[in-house]
Amino acid sequence: MGLISFIKNAGASLFGGSEAKAAPAEELKKELEKHGLDSSDIKIEVDGDKVKVSGAAKTQEEAEKIAIALGNTKGVGTVQNDIKPAAAAVESRFYTVVAGDTLWAIAEREYGKGHGDKFNVIFEANKPMLKNPDLIYPGQVLRVPALP
Repeated sequence: MGLISFIKNAGASLFGGSEAKAAPAEELKKELEKHGLDSSDIKIEVDGDKVKVSGAAKTQEEAEKIAIALGNTKGVGTVQNDIKPAAAAVESRFYTVVAGDTLWAIAEREYGKGHGDKFNVIFEANKPMLKNPDLIYPGQVLRVPALP
């Protein structure tokens, strides 16, 4: 899947992490479990602000959600996502939220003018990390899947 960049001072604060470095691998695994993501076949390596994740996931969607759940924590600058999904699928694009963004505006930007009503596709693609479509924050990285 490749390298995904994140804003280090945005995201959830985890024990042992800071703006300078990511939390330890054990804490990052707990973050995945908190979101209901299966980390049983996942290996996490942390080197300063760089996180490398490898292993297997059931779907492309699950592999992408694992990567953004890890990256959307304080201290993570990049995630090298080497997770292999069981079945190949089209990869999502990723979007970094800026001040003033809404999911509607992101849908308009990513899917084209007149498609703001597709904001729910982005919201659903980022569950369980997103609990409310109105609660996104600058620096957060979101999955933007292709429209069906």
